[in-house]
Amino acid sequence: MDEKISLNGVWQWSAADSDAVHPGTVPGSVLSDMLALNLCEDPYWRRNEYKVKQLFYKDYTYWRSFSLTADQCAAAKAVLVFEGLDTLATVRLNDEVVLSADDMHRTWRVDVTGKLQAENTLRVDFASPLRYIEAKDAESDIFYASTGCQHGNTYLRKAHYMFGWDWGPRLPDAGIWRNISIISIEKARIQDVRVDQFHKDGTVRLRIHTNLNRYTDDEVWVNVSVTAPDGSVLTASGTDCELIVQNPQLWWPAGFGGQPLYQLSVSLCAKGKELDVWSRRIGLRTMTVSRRKDQWGESFSHCVNGVDIFAMGADYIPEDNLLPRVNPERTRRLLEDAKAANMNCIRVWGGGYYPDDFFYDICDELGLLVWQDFMFACAVYNLTDAFEENITAEFVDNVRRLRHHASLALWCGNNEMEQFVAQGEWVTSMRQKADYIKMYEYIIPKVLKAEDPQAFYWPARPP
Repeated sequence: MDEKISLNGVWQWSAADSDAVHPGTVPGSVLSDMLALNLCEDPYWRRNEYKVKQLFYKDYTYWRSFSLTADQCAAAKAVLVFEGLDTLATVRLNDEVVLSADDMHRTWRVDVTGKLQAENTLRVDFASPLRYIEAKDAESDIFYASTGCQHGNTYLRKAHYMFGWDWGPRLPDAGIWRNISIISIEKARIQDVRVDQFHKDGTVRLRIHTNLNRYTDDEVWVNVSVTAPDGSVLTASGTDCELIVQNPQLWWPAGFGGQPLYQLSVSLCAKGKELDVWSRRIGLRTMTVSRRKDQWGESFSHCVNGVDIFAMGADYIPEDNLLPRVNPERTRRLLEDAKAANMNCIRVWGGGYYPDDFFYDICDELGLLVWQDFMFACAVYNLTDAFEENITAEFVDNVRRLRHHASLALWCGNNEMEQFVAQGEWVTSMRQKADYIKMYEYIIPKVLKAEDPQAFYWPARPP
């Protein structure tokens, strides 16, 4: 079977202007490591925020060594996977630059086939986000930044709230904030799986599309199983196959029914040997938005299994400026409290980041519908070719990661931007207005049509 080698754990780090070397934790961040070692003051105490912010005019470096076996080094394919780099990062493997990253919302995959040795070193250099956005702002024709947010933030695909908001501090942290691993691949690997649902006459037809990455000419095949909550199992085979679920147990939002979840498992095999497995929980339901003309204009409500749902909920902004403090236990308590307050809907706000998988798993279990913003909020963006390529890859990464969740109710292009752009309050040129239209009326819908065609999309959340 393909092997996943974790590179999480204890790393070393230092500031660019110092010879001092410190232990750090990955996943983690510069600020969380500093606080653990008493190298800075608590940024939430009184006016410490302003002192701590100055630390991010500096560059930082993280590094570690690791050993591999001869078989791991000789794999048909080896991929170095960063699930989260925050944000301007240059990665060196054995002193060779293998990646320049500039988007904390992406999963970065680097082909390192033939580059691995018995003994290896991995180094990640983080450039100052503050120096970067200030340099961009000095030559910018974007003159708007949300209340409390630092100008120039729109030039960096980093959670906007880290540069301040009307409710939060300016603490633009940095670091390896999600898992790192090396995937050692023998013959082939599952790239992604998409599940489409078709409900009719008391049955659900599941169409399962499996995309593979293949690195040898050996014959491989795909086995699919769906395990119902009662333990019964349906099976099929092939990269594109279908299963019929009779008497389906439907997933409902909180207050409208239960939240039964089915286990979907996709197994990639060759010569009787399992190479890779993709396993997720899904809920059987239809999900859209009901828009009907009425005496007031037009309705707008979530519609689940043909039933219009009156949404009761709140915005979910990042739980902390220190992302390593966010964990499944803390998030579960927050979401359980939301449900206890009779909420049935949570909106992931576009000025933060795409939450961890456990956030959506918990929403699936609790019956909390998720209105999911893409990470754009109260801002203007110049759509250069490089920016378009970067955000398109960001969309694909996150849509593929989240689309199977029962709780995912809709995708929304941005937070509070369309009205102000239409009124000309934030934009300074027709080009910027055209860039807005292209981003939210063309690029995102195009990605969703390919990656999550059954999802409902809404271009902008109003103020």
